[in-house]
Amino acid sequence: MVIGLVIHGSHRAAFEDAARTLAGVNLEWVVYAHEDEVDVRVDDLLARRRVDGLLLGPVPYAKCRHLLPADLPVAVLRSAGLDLALALFRASAQGWRPIPVSIDTYDAQTVDEVVRALDLDPSQVSCLPYDREQSVAETVAFHREALARTGGEYVISLRTAVAAQLRDETRVLGGLPGPATLRAQLHELALRVQSKRASALRFAAGVFLVGRTAGPSGPRLDLDRARVGLLNLLLNTPEFGDAWIENRDRRGVVVLAHQALFEQATGSWVGLPALRQAHETLGIKVAAGFGVGASARSCVHLAERAATRAEQEESPSAYLIEDGGVIIGPMSAAGASVAFTYREHGAELERLAGEVGLSAATLSRLAAIERAQMGRAISPSDLARQLGITDPSGRRLIRKLGDSGLVEVEGSTQVHRRGRPARLYRLRIGPAIGRS
Repeated sequence: MVIGLVIHGSHRAAFEDAARTLAGVNLEWVVYAHEDEVDVRVDDLLARRRVDGLLLGPVPYAKCRHLLPADLPVAVLRSAGLDLALALFRASAQGWRPIPVSIDTYDAQTVDEVVRALDLDPSQVSCLPYDREQSVAETVAFHREALARTGGEYVISLRTAVAAQLRDETRVLGGLPGPATLRAQLHELALRVQSKRASALRFAAGVFLVGRTAGPSGPRLDLDRARVGLLNLLLNTPEFGDAWIENRDRRGVVVLAHQALFEQATGSWVGLPALRQAHETLGIKVAAGFGVGASARSCVHLAERAATRAEQEESPSAYLIEDGGVIIGPMSAAGASVAFTYREHGAELERLAGEVGLSAATLSRLAAIERAQMGRAISPSDLARQLGITDPSGRRLIRKLGDSGLVEVEGSTQVHRRGRPARLYRLRIGPAIGRS
């Protein structure tokens, strides 16, 4: 396993110390001296080495996010409340007044929690949450204004470029995450990579069914001839080159492969171009179903159920059913976005939905979105877009989930230069279903 670490040169010793307990992982170091170097250095890493995961801070992530493959597990390093509390204790240990103080990069909720826990006056603490549109100069100006207004003796900054500009004017404490935080996030990323690998290697099956007629009112097909044409089409489709393909019955073909092969062929369960090719070149309507389970028998059984469901659609389409109850579909022949994603309602999900005050269908779709995010945070507006609801409804939903402990704050992002930053949240529905 190869994990890339994107860090400032002054932080390398701390990361090396945290990584000592990580066995079986090769680290690729991307070390920069200035923020403007990040995108070039990350681009070079991705070009010369295949990495399984990437760990980097919020500033490097903002600089290079446009370069990162969509399927690459990425962990954005966040300083925990413990790290901020330790920085405040270091100030006291050096004889400085802990407040007034100005703090950048930490999200407002973390700062509020630490200030309350240490029984400090919140009016004496100025906080500037991280915003990827905010320049170093603007962050420096925030600290200078706070120092002039409050008479503070020091500032806390997680940005090395900001600290470099302020060191000649005031004391600066770095808020770099401590070894425990670094170690925990490195281990969490390694586990995510392992989980992704295990998921990709799960056994899977696909069942392709030829429609009985050329169209809703068209002539009946020669099913044997249509099936042979479909079989040859799939055998000559590069995405299915490593799969086992054979006849299933008079109008069907079965494909056996690892889950990763089907994910690639469908663009992560979004669309299946082979359906369009069958319609255009063979003049047949094909319905496809995919199944992911613990054995070949269960995979084929699930794929048959999914294909039967796909046959009910008017146009060529496909569905996925997993043994855990996840259903994704319909996938179109043109590769359009998934219309809906949900989970069959088991007793645990039904019970949790009742406790939260949501319908089981809504909670199951949220669980599917969480799964697709692969640990990445999401904004209320993005969540609303994926659910097909309004932004205000998305914010109300986030609040309801927060009241039940099903989301946690993961910083903020600034979509537009003006206006308040949007909070980011990490969904925690899957673990809650397991506990239930």
